[in-house]
Amino acid sequence: MDSTVEDGTSGEGGSGPTRAGFAAIIGAPNAGKSTLVNRLVGAKVAIVTHKVQTTRSRLRGIVMVGATQLVLVDTPGIFRPKRRLDRAMVDAAWSEASEADVVVFLIDAARGIDEEAERVLERLVHLSRPVVVALNKVDRVRKEGLLDLAKALGERLPDARIFMISALEGSGVEDLAGHLASLMPAGPWLYPEDQIADAPERVMAAEITREKLFLRLHDELPYASTVETTAWKTLKDGAVRIEQTIYVERDSQRRIAIGHKGETVKTISMEARKEIAEILGCAVHLFLTVKVRERWGEDPEIYGDLGLDFPKD
Repeated sequence: MDSTVEDGTSGEGGSGPTRAGFAAIIGAPNAGKSTLVNRLVGAKVAIVTHKVQTTRSRLRGIVMVGATQLVLVDTPGIFRPKRRLDRAMVDAAWSEASEADVVVFLIDAARGIDEEAERVLERLVHLSRPVVVALNKVDRVRKEGLLDLAKALGERLPDARIFMISALEGSGVEDLAGHLASLMPAGPWLYPEDQIADAPERVMAAEITREKLFLRLHDELPYASTVETTAWKTLKDGAVRIEQTIYVERDSQRRIAIGHKGETVKTISMEARKEIAEILGCAVHLFLTVKVRERWGEDPEIYGDLGLDFPKD
């Protein structure tokens, strides 16, 4: 890449001055933040489930918009924290918002300004960062309702431009990306042009396994689990051997995660292995172990693995 620091002149991948910056996507749980990041990037870089508070760590997706490199920060959903892990996730979201070049406030248009969105709004109005509002899932709301919601948000955030999008279907997303790119500061790109995510492979692999765990056991194992990649070895034939541990808080949860004759954990392993292999572009041998780790949500080491700060009492 031939971009220069002094004037942001573009290299071979751009036309005109290069730009680069960060857009933090914040909102209530299940507003569609991870879906939006994946749609903008054009590939899966953040896990998505129907469960709220799926995103725990700070994940970054990278998208090129002309000569602009837009780094999208998928933050944990903002909600009323009850546990230490909850506090760490909410603190991480606001930390990213306070440091980003622009903040995207994503709202589920079907839910409107509910209690959770109101909580975000109350703090957002005091944030000294440019704000863009994206009304998501607009295909589920009548036009009159959308106009009323946009008007209410315009009164609360008079300087914010409002976009109506469907992150799942892709409508309105290109216009949103173009506007975000126009707000990025001039400067050299922060990552190689073909890179689409900023996360260690070990972390991405653990996130994929956690997604499969949530999708498989969304009712039986609510949030009382996490996944850690404990070993990673590239073999002589180019394949990768990965060992991961699923931590739960009670032995009854361990039995659920393993399943009858180990069928549940085998299915989770098979589904995760297939997706990890697609991302890495090589054969993967994945080995899962399920262990009880009581009160793992109080272990500072887990927070470090997730890229979160450990909140003090």
